[in-house]
Amino acid sequence: MAVSDRAMRLLKGETVDRTPLFPFILGFCAKNAGYPIATIYSDAHKSFELQSWTHEQYGFDWGPLYGYASYGTWEFGGEIKMPTATYEQAPFHTRFPVNSEEDVAGLVRPDPKTAGVLPISMEFSRLQEANQRPISIVCGGNFTIAGNICPVETLCRWTLKKPDLVHQIMRMTTDHIVDIVRYWCDTFGAERVIPQFWEPLAANIIISPKQFEKFVLPYLVESSEKILAMGVRHMLYHICGDQNKNLPLWAQVPMGDPGLCSFGLEVDLNVAIEYLGTNNVIIGNIDPKVFLSETPQHIYGLCREAIEKGKAAPRGFMLSSGCEIPPEAPPYHVYMMHKAISRFGQHNWFPEE
Repeated sequence: MAVSDRAMRLLKGETVDRTPLFPFILGFCAKNAGYPIATIYSDAHKSFELQSWTHEQYGFDWGPLYGYASYGTWEFGGEIKMPTATYEQAPFHTRFPVNSEEDVAGLVRPDPKTAGVLPISMEFSRLQEANQRPISIVCGGNFTIAGNICPVETLCRWTLKKPDLVHQIMRMTTDHIVDIVRYWCDTFGAERVIPQFWEPLAANIIISPKQFEKFVLPYLVESSEKILAMGVRHMLYHICGDQNKNLPLWAQVPMGDPGLCSFGLEVDLNVAIEYLGTNNVIIGNIDPKVFLSETPQHIYGLCREAIEKGKAAPRGFMLSSGCEIPPEAPPYHVYMMHKAISRFGQHNWFPEE
């Protein structure tokens, strides 16, 4: 099967020959090919090329894709810095758009055609289209974008003392997400677009389940329903960090038929399947740091364990890391994912009757 066929067949409920391998690997692709990490984020054509080479080398079944966790800062008028130092693996914010209560009133809804990184994202998606790969727009989830507009510690204080300000920012981020996806759907056709939303700042180490239910869930449901109404068939949510107490609430968010749910290492795959596996493909969730710090044998064992758990997922499973694989990871460690699939992932999710 070609690179994208295996995952696409899984979404259609068709048979696949092995567990698909889903890439959460960006900066590593640049290092793997001898380029600066910033190339992945600043140059759409070179980013697509470097990712394609690496995906072919390690047997990934999705992508390439374009995105990073600090999305929203630049788009709403702040500033970011491209990674240059040894331990900088993605763009990061250097000036937030909102630093005071007064700044909230000055927020302007970004133009999805021109704001921040979005022109590079669109150029990248045109390459996805030209190469017959899944067309994605990747950005933060509703609350994570809010935490990239306003420092997350300030945002959390406001959930207690100034909730109206939080709702104003969440209203802006939700409308922005819908604007972006509509632009992508108008450009490529809704049935071809698979939006991805990364939501690390909704983790329970940052907000409580009650805060999630009040400040996050209504907006997630709203934007998801509006996106599905456009004709989008599948959405991916990366439910990053420890969100175990949020999972019953995440189960209320429509993500498509099926949706896709990617998890951080803090959520056991059996638990992820229990809460979200009925309607969604489950993706995950090898601890990213083991690719840097553990032995190949240890990584291989973790992959085997994840594959065995994933076989219980009713809508299917794709093996992946729980967040981005470190750019400095030894190449053979990354190869362990494909090696484990080759040994333990040979099966049909939907065997013919």
